[in-house]
This record gives sequence, structure tokens and C-alpha cells, in this order.
Amino acid sequence: MEPAADLQSIIYLDNAATVYPKPEIICEQAMDLFRRYGVNPGRSGYDLCLVGGDLVEQTRKRLTSLFGGRSPERLCFAYNASDALNILIQGIVREGDHVISTVLEHNSVIRPLNHLVDLKHASVEWVGAAGGYVDPADVARRFRKDTRLVVVNHGSNVIGTVQPIGEIGRLCRERGVLFVVDVAQTAGIVPIDVEAMCIDALAFTGHKSLLGPTGIGGVYVRDGVDVRPTRFGGTGVRSAHPYHLEEYPYRLEVGTLNVLGICGLLKAQDWIEERGMGSIHHREMEIFARLQDGLAGIDGVTLHGTTSLEHRLPVLSFTVRGLDASDVGTMLDVDHSIAARTGLECAPLIHDQMGTSPRGTVRFSVGPMNVMEHADAAVEAVGEIARGR
Repeated sequence: MEPAADLQSIIYLDNAATVYPKPEIICEQAMDLFRRYGVNPGRSGYDLCLVGGDLVEQTRKRLTSLFGGRSPERLCFAYNASDALNILIQGIVREGDHVISTVLEHNSVIRPLNHLVDLKHASVEWVGAAGGYVDPADVARRFRKDTRLVVVNHGSNVIGTVQPIGEIGRLCRERGVLFVVDVAQTAGIVPIDVEAMCIDALAFTGHKSLLGPTGIGGVYVRDGVDVRPTRFGGTGVRSAHPYHLEEYPYRLEVGTLNVLGICGLLKAQDWIEERGMGSIHHREMEIFARLQDGLAGIDGVTLHGTTSLEHRLPVLSFTVRGLDASDVGTMLDVDHSIAARTGLECAPLIHDQMGTSPRGTVRFSVGPMNVMEHADAAVEAVGEIARGR
């Protein structure tokens, strides 16, 4: 099947799904490492295998430092944030436990929790998000004696709001409740400090603002917190032991690691550090501000969520009066070569709160490879669609 347009001519505004394109130097350097050292790390003692293992450990250390952690062995790799959240949620929640989460969550949290309600007779409460932000006091009011876990999305993939994680974390720490944070949208663009924010465990993905390939993600688990393993298999270590190993990182890792993905994360860290996470975010928000202001001025266009640029990611959702979101997305693609996300964005509860269910919204999300002209073109395109031209 041939693409509708030359991929190089597409204006890509779906970076909340995955950052695209990745900086070319990251792709080149990651592939070079993989070509030279892409063996199965930790399985043998020959030099090539040892070098491959060292690349894995370097990446653990770099990401642990990025997240403000202290113990690189507690940085465990997974497929993506959905996989990582399943590891944490299923490894923490026990029969009869009470869990608190929010309406901002992705289905990577909603679905595992709903299944645990059925399987383990756990209970879940969903905290609202007025204006797109969770009030820590609303979380605190829901604490019970049997509350074991609070799970919060750091940055909304629908409306871009960044939550007061540190305040929520301190309340959880005071009550002895475990605190898990989904940093899929914020890792690599918003500062995260698991110690200062009282985060017990976080789940990340590599293919968004961490600028790695798809198929790589992971968890970081704070010292003193243990997550029950729910998958068992090969680790390359102590193979005669009949049960899965209890020590980290093997406790939460199974089988051969995604070495190419890990190489990509390692080289992406160089790119991010050279430019500065704050500078990357600032530039994206400048483009985003132009985009948001332009859309806000179009008759018939409604922006959903907050328009504040504070505590925000460069992500917005909108609808066009009289048009289905999916139709707007098709027109953007076919008529204007603009890539956007449409629908519920895998986060149905926030759409319920906003009144945009069941059809959802159109979502634009800015990334590091966008330029100001992309914002201008998107505003012009939406304006033409809204005017029926």
C-alpha cells in the first residue's frame, strides 16, 4: 500500500503517540552500537558479550540518574510503559486492596486495575481532575485503612496537564501508601526526582520524549520497596535455581533484553543532555503556544482542558463544531498532509469528564523536530476545515 503523500512532506503533530522522526544521529549511533555489540548480554563470558552487557548497565545508570534514583540495579527494562505498569500494578496489588487513581489515566492503568477488581476483589476509586489537574487533597480524602496503592499519570496524553506529583507523593509517604507514577509523557522533557517526589516506583517508555525506539521501556523501583514478580523465565544468571531470581534487576526482567532499544536510549541521553531538557521543553512550548493561540481564535473550534502554559506539556485536544473528530483527522491528513491523533486517545475517563465521549477529540502534540511553520500550517488547515472550505 502506497502512502498518501511523501513522508518527508508530512507535518507530524502526533508526538504524544511517539516522537517522530527521531534525530537522525540517534538512529545512526544506536544502529552502529547494535551492529557491533548486538549479542545477548549477560549470557556468556566472551569479550563481545561483556561489552554488550556493559552497554546495558551504562543505560541503567544513565536513566537512574535521570530519574533521581540511587540504585541502578532497580532500573528494570520492559517493552513499554503499558508493560511496565502491568508489572508494577499486578506485582503490588493484593486481594482485597484499595487503590486510588485518577480520571486522567491511560488504559495502561485503567484496564489492569479493572481486571484486578474482578480477579482479586480489589477496589478502585477514580479521583477527578478539575481543569485537568488533580487536587492532592482529593487523593488524601480517599485514603482508607486498606489503601495500598496510589497510581497517577504525571502528564496527560489528552490535554497535557502535569500533575503535582511531589505533593501527592508526600501525602502517600505520610500514610505509608505506595505511590506509582506513569511518566510515559514526561520522561525526557520534565524533571523527575523519585526521592524528592516520594515516588516508590515509576513506569516509563522509551519512544516518546526519551527519543528511543519503540519496544523499550521499564520501571524504577525505590530501595525498600518490593514488587512481586509475575513473570518467570531465563535471566542468564544462576540457571540451576528452580525459581525466578529475587534480586533486582532479574526480579522483574525475563528473557533476552531489547538490546537495540537500550542502545537507542543510551545514545538519546547524549542528545538530550547536550541540548538540555529544559531548553527542549521551552522550544516545544513556544511552538505549542503559537499553535494553541491560533486554534483558539478560530470560530467553531473548541479547546478542551486548560489553556494555561504552566505545568503543561505541548499537547492539546480540540473539536470542530458540526464535525466528527475522526473526519477532521482524515481531512487534516488527506487534504493538508498533517498527522494528528483522533478519538479517545486510550484515556476514556478524562473524555467522560470533559463531555467529549464517545467520539473523542482531535489531538495535536508538538515534538523536538517540529518548527514554528508547522504550527502556522496546522492553524491554517483547521481554519479552512472549520469554515467548510
